[in-house]
Order: sequence, then structure tokens, then C-alpha cells
Amino acid sequence: MERPDLAGYAAQSETSLGRRYPEVYKDDRPAYERDRDRIIHCAAFRRLEYKTQVFVNHEGDYYRTRLTHSLEVAQIGRGIARRLKLNEDLVETLALAHDLGHTPFGHTGEDVLNRLMSPYGGFEHNRQSLRVVENLEERYPDFNGLNLSWEAREGIIKHSSDYDLPDGSGYEEYRPDLRPTLEAQIIDLADEIAYNNHDIDDGLKARYLKPEALMKVDLWADIYARVKEKYPSLPEDRQILQTISHLIGHLIMDLVDQTRKNISEAGITTQEAVRAHSGNLVMFSSEAAARNRELKRFLYKNLYRHYKVERMRIKAERFLTMLFENYLQNPTLLPSSYQEKYERYGRERVVCDYIAGMTDRYALDEYKRLFDPYERV
Repeated sequence: MERPDLAGYAAQSETSLGRRYPEVYKDDRPAYERDRDRIIHCAAFRRLEYKTQVFVNHEGDYYRTRLTHSLEVAQIGRGIARRLKLNEDLVETLALAHDLGHTPFGHTGEDVLNRLMSPYGGFEHNRQSLRVVENLEERYPDFNGLNLSWEAREGIIKHSSDYDLPDGSGYEEYRPDLRPTLEAQIIDLADEIAYNNHDIDDGLKARYLKPEALMKVDLWADIYARVKEKYPSLPEDRQILQTISHLIGHLIMDLVDQTRKNISEAGITTQEAVRAHSGNLVMFSSEAAARNRELKRFLYKNLYRHYKVERMRIKAERFLTMLFENYLQNPTLLPSSYQEKYERYGRERVVCDYIAGMTDRYALDEYKRLFDPYERV
């Protein structure tokens, strides 16, 4: 059952706009709990284990993947939702689903597919995530997709971050003129909190980032100094991990406090008022937002554009392009279950779906199978 003390502006299962296909249920789970469970058990979610966050899967077992990132977003999102008395099940659903449409090799793969698909409608991973849950998952006897609630599907297509630029064209069903639920708005910033802080952890572990360079970032230096004062004798590696932990907590509480203030000042008491509001209500304070932007600029320059990350990006661009072009020229190379979809979706879109669904290591193995004459097929 959903918590009885949900705020009046929270999403509630009993007021959901429902699912695309009628179903007879075996139990009485609330709508968003059922959505979350369907995400966890779907194939696309499992494949996230071997999809790049920053570091390619074969570079080491320690580094985050799209799966561990999604779990961390869910944990952060639930903590925010609990403090705001919002629907934790919907928040968790959206956190676990927000990267289902991600390609192998992270945003590099997305950029490659968008370039190759530009004559055929392009590629954007939020749209692909929606395509996964509406069409590509094949588990149920009476429909394709997962038949998620309207609010879950709306939250997926309206996900917005520095890497995601939602475009409502073609998705009028999800009311692009209205704001998403507060639960969906939480995911935008829970995603940012997670990847900023955990990319620091991975970057330091890989020695792509230097601790002394991070000290030039005000937000990091401030939190590190607090940790140092609290634990003066703690070894350096633990101080760094504690700084990451304290930084996550600091950003969560800043976001919660600012969001409560926004809701109060706007007089928001219902979900309808959330949707009609002129802008998002879930946000950082202006000071925290500015300091967080400085941290993101640091990561972009020193981690995401590190020469070793760039080398992998260039290699991924090359062989994903070769895979795409080879499949288009030789459509019988795809499994028969995909070939059967050519007439319905078009060859280009089916090839795009096939590549987008690959894990890093499957894409690397497929490249060897197709282009290495000594590799068994």
C-alpha cells in the first residue's frame, strides 16, 4: 500500500490516468509499485549492467555502469521523495527506467546513432527508453512493451538534464505543454547528484582526476574541509569517500529545503497546480546550483575529456558506425526476430534498435565477429 501521509501534490495510484491496455491483475499492488517491479524484471534493465557510465565495462569491475548508476539515482531520489512526502514508488520507477534506452558506450553511442539516424527521425535516449517500455520489451501475452502507467511513461519522455533535451513533438499524448509530476522533476536532479559525485569517485580511482586539482573547486574544497575537521586522523582515501558522501547529503538537503520553499511560496496544494506551474518546483538554491555548475565544468574538462576517455570515444564512434552501415547493407545479418520487424518499423529503425540494445561487450564481440576473419561467428 502507498504511504497514507502523501502530500496533496503527490502522485497517487488511485488518480493515475491508467495504462494503455486493460489488464486483470493477480494481486492488489498500487500502480507505481507494479511499474517499478516491471522495470526491474525486464531485459533492458539487466543489460544496463554492461553499459558504459564513463568507463567501458572491460576497464575494470570497480567502475559504475548504467545499472549501478540507476540504482544510485533511485536511492537518492527515494530519500528526497520521503522528505517531501511524495510517491517513492513512482520516483523509483522513473529512476530505474531513465536510462533504459541508453546505447553502448554512453553518450558517444547516442551521438553516433543520432548522426546515422538523422535522415530517419534521429535518435535520443529518452525517446528510446519510452520505445523500450512501449514496444520493444516482449514479455506479455496481449501486448508489446511493459504497459506502464501513464505517469511513468510521461516521466520517462520528460526527463531533462544537461544531456537530455526533451522534445514533445510527436508525443502530444504526454502533454508537453504541462509540467511533469514532482516525482519526475526529482529524477532530473537526483540523476545529476549521482553522476557528478560518483564520477568523481571513479575518476579518482582511475587516477584520471587528481585530488589536488579537485581542491580548486569551491564546493568540493568546502565539504572536504568539514570532513577533515570532523575526522582529522582518517586516512586520505577514506576522507575522500566521506567527502563524496557528505557532498551527496549536502545537495539532497539543499534541494529539499529549496523545493519546500518553492512549493510554499507558489501556494501549491494539488498535483494539478504542479502541472500548471510556470516552471519546475524541484531545484537547488541559487548558491548550490552555481557551485554545482562549477563542479560539472571541472568534470567535463578533466574527466569526460580526458585523453584516455577520448581515445575510447573515437574507437566507439568508428566501430558503431561500421556496425550500423554493415547491417543496413546486409540486413540478413540481424537475428530473424529483428528481420521480421523491418516492414513494420523500417530497416533503419530496426538496426538502430538492435545496436541501441547492445551492451558494450556485445558490441565489441559483434565487431570482431563481423570484421575479424579469425573470429568464429
